[in-house]
Amino acid sequence: MTLLDANEPEPSKTPRYIILGVLIVFLAAFLAWHHVRYDAEEKVASEFFSALAAGDMQEAYKLWHPAPDYSFKDFEDDWGPKGFYGPVKSFKIDSAEAPRKSITSVAVKVLVSAVSPFPKDESKIKTVVIWVNRANHSLSSPPPLY
Repeated sequence: MTLLDANEPEPSKTPRYIILGVLIVFLAAFLAWHHVRYDAEEKVASEFFSALAAGDMQEAYKLWHPAPDYSFKDFEDDWGPKGFYGPVKSFKIDSAEAPRKSITSVAVKVLVSAVSPFPKDESKIKTVVIWVNRANHSLSSPPPLY
């Protein structure tokens, strides 16, 4: 065997493992962020619907952060026992996402029922979407679709 016939040493696998490790860390961080990115908005919606389910309309109205032209009577007409969305006896947060054309709000989809505990029968469940403002956590109905 001559010097020219010598085998080259195998390249180190360390850089490959480092790159793979960094990619796994970034993927795990992205998945964790994706899972918790709307937790604050979901919590606000949950507090609001908990107040409604408990029958505490004053607290729910306060959590709504109403505009000056949205009176408590208007709120009761929408969310009260005989309101458009009411009565709310149980609820379940379904999902949250940022609408495409909104940079300030998160749309929280909530499954609402007039019976407690939350039913398995889908005919007793309504889907309600409310918008939560990211800056001040005020609630609002989504704008009408055109």
